[in-house]
Amino acid sequence: MRPDLSGVDPLELNLATRFSVGDLLTRSTQLFADRTAIVDGEEEISYGRLDAAAEAFGRGLLDAGVQHQEPVAFLLGNSWRFAASFFGCAKAGLVALPVNLMLAPEDIGWILSDSGTRTVVADAPFVPLLEAVLPNLPQITTVVVTGDQVPEQVAGRPVRRWDDVAVDPTPVRVVVEDRDTVHCLYTSGTTARPKGVLTSHLAVHVGVLSNALQVGHRRGDEFSVMPIVLPLFHTTALDTLLLPILLTGGTAVLPRGFDPEGFLEVVEKRSATHLMLLPMMYAALLASPGIRTRDLSSVQLAIYAMAPMPQERITEIAAAFPNARVLLGSGQTECVPATVFQWPSHQTTKAASWGPSTVTVDTRIMDAAGELVPAGGTGEIVYRGPHVMSGYWNNAEANTAAFAHGWFHSGDVGHLDDEGVVWFTDRVKDMVKSGGENVSSVEVERVLLASPEIVEAAVIGVPDDRWGEAVTGVVVPADPGVHPAELTERLLAHCRQHLAGFQVPKRIDVRVGLPKTATGKIQKHELRDEFRA
Repeated sequence: MRPDLSGVDPLELNLATRFSVGDLLTRSTQLFADRTAIVDGEEEISYGRLDAAAEAFGRGLLDAGVQHQEPVAFLLGNSWRFAASFFGCAKAGLVALPVNLMLAPEDIGWILSDSGTRTVVADAPFVPLLEAVLPNLPQITTVVVTGDQVPEQVAGRPVRRWDDVAVDPTPVRVVVEDRDTVHCLYTSGTTARPKGVLTSHLAVHVGVLSNALQVGHRRGDEFSVMPIVLPLFHTTALDTLLLPILLTGGTAVLPRGFDPEGFLEVVEKRSATHLMLLPMMYAALLASPGIRTRDLSSVQLAIYAMAPMPQERITEIAAAFPNARVLLGSGQTECVPATVFQWPSHQTTKAASWGPSTVTVDTRIMDAAGELVPAGGTGEIVYRGPHVMSGYWNNAEANTAAFAHGWFHSGDVGHLDDEGVVWFTDRVKDMVKSGGENVSSVEVERVLLASPEIVEAAVIGVPDDRWGEAVTGVVVPADPGVHPAELTERLLAHCRQHLAGFQVPKRIDVRVGLPKTATGKIQKHELRDEFRA
């Protein structure tokens, strides 16, 4: 059965029924226009101001000739203008393309070329980067720069001030379909060129609703307050942290970088209710004097992600934030995170697990033949649900592999237990095959991190004539002055106590730091390349 809509204007029907991410902010503004949506440094931006700026920016882009579903690249740091630019694109039916600012200029130039971008929005500090990459990108014709003082041109292209684009706040009225792409986020490209992940309004909006439900954001007088230090160009900060806050009328605080003492001051001053940090950030907080003197009782939930944490550190975090649950959330760019999230009971019973699926995701385990395996069986973690991306941009081969057998293939190995809890073993590409045995790098890392002498660890397989691959640990010590050889001996003895013989590293290297992505994921491919060289 279908309705007869022949007498209804298509635009009016779309406006009345759509599931657009741009409308998310409009609805919150209707109720909370005067409430602070974003604290940007010392500046407080209300919902009313943010929504008006987003409408104006989206309208300005359309007036400049940007077409429906055309990408608009962002070279923007964490700021309220990032949020306004994102929502402006969403309202106007354009594709926001936040660029990873940690990438090399060559990679950024490749992304701008591969995506077919014609319009770039940048903060003033990134103008030199544009000067370097634009000469090889003749298709880019429009450059918008934030700030009061902007150059007249960049690499021969005229420059417009952001504020001069965002002039008319009259609400944008264009068709935005639920399955239109709202953002394109390029993966980190750890094994090949980055892939552009196209995600729809529906996928992001459902993911945002799921995240708000999962972490307990309330929409009303008891709203959430969340400092966000992870970069907004990444799906975690954008889709998992910022958008659920704005959906529910909460306040997002954007500190200038991450400084442990400064962050704790923000938590206390703003009565933060929710945190999400990387394990190394929590370690820095625990080592900070303010952890013992600040009033941190407002925090209800402390989320961690990207890397495992030893149980001892989880216990210390729970003690530092006395009213908070400490839970792990997991996901990936291709499937709007979080796709799995621990329940409070898992804090003590299954802290090493990923937790069960979120309410709108079906998570299963699949073998190499494409068959789903029962509880307890190990295989690739696969997903179904509206969180899943629409597909990769300009990459038919990758799409064929990603959607094989009617499931999205994550590239992660793990198993489900009898309660449906997901246990992550390793990335397929990070499993170490040593002496005929499969060794989970994650399991070895967890044992290494249980040592109080270690703050970071990465385990990789290094080609070896005897073992095929030798289990190799690379660690960062808590005490930079420790003697490397003596530390290595203690760590190997520790591993022998807690691991099977084939899992014990054949070698441990001590370093001052590890290569990471912008969100703190250790880039193991760089370590592998180094050892192989």
